[in-house]
Amino acid sequence: MLDVVALGELLIDFAPVSTDAAGYPTLAAQPGGAPGNFLAALQKYGCTTALIGKVGADRFGELLKATLAEKDIGTRGIVADPAVFTTLAFVTLDATGNRAFSFARKPGADTCLRADEVDTALIDEARVFHFGSLSLTDEPARAATRAAVAHAKEAGKYISFDPNLRRPLWPGEAAAKEQIEWGLRQADIVKISDEEIAFLWGLSPEEGAGKLLAEYGVQLVYATLGPRGCHFANRQGCGEVASPAGIRVVDTTGAGDIFGGSAMSRFLKTGKAPAALTVEEMRAITRFACCAASLSTQSHGGINSVPEKAAVQALLEA
Repeated sequence: MLDVVALGELLIDFAPVSTDAAGYPTLAAQPGGAPGNFLAALQKYGCTTALIGKVGADRFGELLKATLAEKDIGTRGIVADPAVFTTLAFVTLDATGNRAFSFARKPGADTCLRADEVDTALIDEARVFHFGSLSLTDEPARAATRAAVAHAKEAGKYISFDPNLRRPLWPGEAAAKEQIEWGLRQADIVKISDEEIAFLWGLSPEEGAGKLLAEYGVQLVYATLGPRGCHFANRQGCGEVASPAGIRVVDTTGAGDIFGGSAMSRFLKTGKAPAALTVEEMRAITRFACCAASLSTQSHGGINSVPEKAAVQALLEA
């Protein structure tokens, strides 16, 4: 039995480590992709996981699969396709460590996953099925994702969704909103940022969380607030947790995904339905996730930046 199976992009993040006299950056390759980052946190904190997706039959694809295997994330559902390149993302960082992305994805392997390539037996083995909006940007991956979600719902799995908005990957705002709205309506558990709530509805995080609970059928919402922390809510109540102070931010790449995976790991330990969590249980889950995500920003990359559980516990106690 698996705790969580995710579907979506597995890619290489190229992040700047220095700049030459002419202004050209020296880049370091890091394993990433939101679902991979999400699963790496889950695996680090005691859960069993697997990824469904597609990479190129190239050296980067081989490296990514090897990295997941080293993290004990199941790779049976990853297809290596010789017809396309492994997706690449180029990250730029500002003075505070916040990142922006440019993608080599026209197409990238992740967008080429077909419905007949989805290993539905992995979904059958899982307690939770997770996906994000990047697998909804292009066909055939969009159809594959929708088929996988339908299979998971029919099998009675909890559905987890992260909008993970990347504007350059969409043909326009209307297309992004349409597909993200579809994803939100499928989900039991949603991790969404304050920026994504503003993009979709022009609402505050608290209002957006309430809208998801009242109108979308979502049972549990984490509305992240960047460096300020996170607002959490279900039908039992809501609250807010501040991020820990004193964290020196190097790179925020993957921090939201690591928050989501960390929160999911703590949620699964409760053994309860998402709608049944008390406010104090949600607060404890969110505190752990905020600490894990904050610590992850002290190093570069996504998959490799998940902090050890002992470091998270020490920060919680401090």
